[in-house]
Amino acid sequence: QVQLVESGGGLVQAGDSLRLACAASGRTGSSYVMGWFRQAPGKEREFVASITRSGGITGYADSVKGRFTISRDNAKNTVNLLMNSLKPEDTAVYYCAAKPILGSTYVYWGPGTQVTVSP
Repeated sequence: QVQLVESGGGLVQAGDSLRLACAASGRTGSSYVMGWFRQAPGKEREFVASITRSGGITGYADSVKGRFTISRDNAKNTVNLLMNSLKPEDTAVYYCAAKPILGSTYVYWGPGTQVTVSP
């Protein structure tokens, strides 16, 4: 089992930057694709960004491409999401997730961290 916990959320103004961190513990010896998702009030959970086990391939939702950067430090078992030029529509609970390599779904999820962007 893998345990994930997010940190770094908070209240910021539009245009500000924020860095989210996800710490992984437990059975982390295996390889996982790591991802960030978010869920805004009244909306479904949506994909934000992902990164492969070695960090060689990243993917982003169109809504955040060019503004957000995902990275990982395998030695520290952490994955980060640097969010720049934040917009009010970025307001959501952000979740860290892990998908076993070659798997089709994310099976491990953190409890989430709130990001609120005021106008």
